[in-house]
Amino acid sequence: MEPRLAMLLAQAGLVPRGKPVPLGGGDIAAVFRVTTDQGDVVVKHDAPERLAGEADGLRALRAAGSGLMVPEVLGEGDGFLVMEALETKPRQQADEAALGEGLRRLHAVTGDAHGWSRDNACGRTPQPNATLADGRIFQRERRLRPLADACQARGLLDTRLRRRVEAIAEGLEAWLPDVPACLVHGDLWSGNVLFTPHGPAIIDPAVYRHYPEVDLAMLTLFGAPGEAFFDAYWDGDAPADWPRRETLFQLYPLLNHLLLFGGGYRDAVTRAVTHLEAG
Repeated sequence: MEPRLAMLLAQAGLVPRGKPVPLGGGDIAAVFRVTTDQGDVVVKHDAPERLAGEADGLRALRAAGSGLMVPEVLGEGDGFLVMEALETKPRQQADEAALGEGLRRLHAVTGDAHGWSRDNACGRTPQPNATLADGRIFQRERRLRPLADACQARGLLDTRLRRRVEAIAEGLEAWLPDVPACLVHGDLWSGNVLFTPHGPAIIDPAVYRHYPEVDLAMLTLFGAPGEAFFDAYWDGDAPADWPRRETLFQLYPLLNHLLLFGGGYRDAVTRAVTHLEAG
């Protein structure tokens, strides 16, 4: 075992039993399961700044008291993050409703400004979170413009499509109301939702405070939550412009996927832009 990891486990009061076992899903970071004298733990090995942001997010989600399961951070340092390992089970319909209820309670935790006290990362992409009072300005200056600029710099957005994204970013105040800044997971695709014997769990966050639809749009972009989820989440009060908000808040992760994985996502970005232009 890597000496730095062995020391971190020892500092957490854990004695390893055997070698780390690689886990799937480690496209960004190396992920392992380690058996210890106190049960299994999950270990990530990645850039220290990304792991520090994830650890901060896990602590914030646990402190929110939403009822959703969140892995406890057991140790952090030297490029390693040690977390509680969660037991999983197949998803059932009741879990969909519990996820919706838990996410609604999470989003009820609000702050004074959009953003977060530190920057973090969405995948490999640095995520700037310096706070702004208005959510429309935050979405424009901290999300859409930085990603569009980065994509254009790599030749992934032509000038015309870049201008169309810019026009959408500039026009947010014309239709999107400002809202209280809600605590959001920030990267809530279906792979970051687990179902455990104790209820739904959320992992791998990129937290900040912003529009709650950020999390819903990610779930529908890379997954298909059922009717029970939305019934529990909206509780009869879905905003009339949800389809437009859904597309808007999918544009940022689509631009991020274009940046990370290349031109295969350009058509999806174009479709989202066209839908937003249609109003």
